[in-house]
Amino acid sequence: MALDTTIKTQLQTYLQMLREPIVLAASLDDSAGAKEMSALLEEIAAMSDKITLTHEDDARKPSFAVKRAATHKDAAKEVGIRFAGIPMGHEFTSLVLALLHVGAHPLKLEAEKIAQIAALEDKFHFETYISLSCHNCPEVVQSINLMAVINPNITHVMIDGALYQQEVAERNIMAVPTIYMNGEEFGAGRMGLDEILPKLDKGAEAREAKKLAAKEPFDVLIVGGGPAGASAAIYAARKGIKTGVVADRFGGQVMDTMAIENFISIKETEGPKLVAAFEEHVTSYGVDVMRLQRAQSLNAPASGSGELIEVKLEGGATLKSKAVIVATGARWKELNIPGEKEYRGKGVAYCPHCDGPLFKGKHVAVIGGGNSGVEAAIDLAGFVSHVTLIQHSNKLTADAILQNKLFTLKNVTVVLNAETTEITGVDQKVNGLIYRDRETKVLHTIELAGVFVQIGLLPNTDWLRTSGMELSKFNEIVVDAHGKTSLPGVFAAGDVTTVPYKQIIIAMGEGSKASLGAFDYLIRQ
Repeated sequence: MALDTTIKTQLQTYLQMLREPIVLAASLDDSAGAKEMSALLEEIAAMSDKITLTHEDDARKPSFAVKRAATHKDAAKEVGIRFAGIPMGHEFTSLVLALLHVGAHPLKLEAEKIAQIAALEDKFHFETYISLSCHNCPEVVQSINLMAVINPNITHVMIDGALYQQEVAERNIMAVPTIYMNGEEFGAGRMGLDEILPKLDKGAEAREAKKLAAKEPFDVLIVGGGPAGASAAIYAARKGIKTGVVADRFGGQVMDTMAIENFISIKETEGPKLVAAFEEHVTSYGVDVMRLQRAQSLNAPASGSGELIEVKLEGGATLKSKAVIVATGARWKELNIPGEKEYRGKGVAYCPHCDGPLFKGKHVAVIGGGNSGVEAAIDLAGFVSHVTLIQHSNKLTADAILQNKLFTLKNVTVVLNAETTEITGVDQKVNGLIYRDRETKVLHTIELAGVFVQIGLLPNTDWLRTSGMELSKFNEIVVDAHGKTSLPGVFAAGDVTTVPYKQIIIAMGEGSKASLGAFDYLIRQ
């Protein structure tokens, strides 16, 4: 596999940063994939005199390990990083970072976190199943590789599901990333170092809760780290007031969005890139960002009481603030039918970009005829055998340009006026679905391997049910023109509110407005 000129130039620049010699140890067979891998490794090795290519015999063929050379300053510490697949596409960065980190390039990680990883005494062997088109997978791969560089008790292999289809079938893996640890399923979906490490370090959660509980009250506390939360944080911090952001994950739904082509001034970008820019901008103002924390409840005292608003977290800590901005966004709406929960990750999926490649050559269904559903059907049609798009109403609601593209595809069938009633399965994986014709009431069964649910979003307001806050019939937070809610000192912005049109740029504007509203509230107290 020959690298194109642009990638080759980039890689040569990165490899100049190697400080110590490394070894690429290839385990190959006679397959076409092995030949591609061999060509790639030979090309990489030729780019730097600090890289040596050797061969070894590993159970997974083709694969290769990234190791420290015998003359490496830390040669005595083994590194357990292996790629069972050709790490291109979204995983190219994972390869580059593995080369640099094994080659002694400094880690961009706090000393406290490095010490925490190094102190882990148990042995952990991780296997991460990925697809090269998955934009959520690299964070998992890079996080565990980083731990493997720091601690020799940790080993990791990235496995391309498309290359190891038999292995994927034997383990019934139908969603990526799926992570195994010591032979048992450890987790699925996007996970970063801050999520993985506490699962290995049992005392981490209690220490973090104690640390959070000791924080001084904020002037403005933003709950949620999506576009609305990021915008609110920047506007608050620029006023010179003590600002905090508490979020389950920074970026929210934007992290799961690939093609973004309507963000004004940026012609085209991807969700993870945009989120990285959000986070860099927010932290540049010294905002206290508390990641991996989910809000459990909110207590807003009566107006004029002089008491602080309290946000209790699921980890046990309680944060206090003079004003709060709720920007918890929304999540994928579920069908809530038999089989959906039972086969989630086993054929039921919500991200066609991530999990689609696992269904190559198979028949799948997409539920939903809006923009997201039609886009998913178009995307999937490129590599599955057939797509059946099921729409509840008697017409598609996607943009005309998307519908026009959809109806040019010969391997797509559109079923209108259909109510999906059940997802069926056998041997722990999906084998079909049942839908009811809403006119004739007749039930129909379709045999297929996967179901992609694309029916819209639900606001994340469950944690506010006991707060006394006014919610709409759709459980969205009711706000006025200034982002103010029915509770004193509490504002809200973004997809969690009644503001129409759930768009990134609208959420950002609403976050800014809510922050200005909160500041105006503070100076009048």
